[in-house]
Amino acid sequence: MSLEMGHWLQAAAALAVVLLLIWLTGRAFRAGGGAPRTGRRLAVQEVLALDPRRRLLLLRCDGREVLLLTGGGQDTVVGWLPPAPGSAP
Repeated sequence: MSLEMGHWLQAAAALAVVLLLIWLTGRAFRAGGGAPRTGRRLAVQEVLALDPRRRLLLLRCDGREVLLLTGGGQDTVVGWLPPAPGSAP
């Protein structure tokens, strides 16, 4: 009976080690592993559903805005929008 208990203890210890390694790996990925980012370069400003498949997206990239049409046979860049009056370059 003690031999079976030894196997159970060994299996429990191995499981604990594996769970600890998974937890540590998750913490390392969440930490980013490098210097913190000062700001995001890409952001979704607005999304408009045109029909059940197609969406019109307004994205901001490096201070500029671009209009994208997605969900059809092919995604399309509708165009880059001019800067809004009074906005910083």
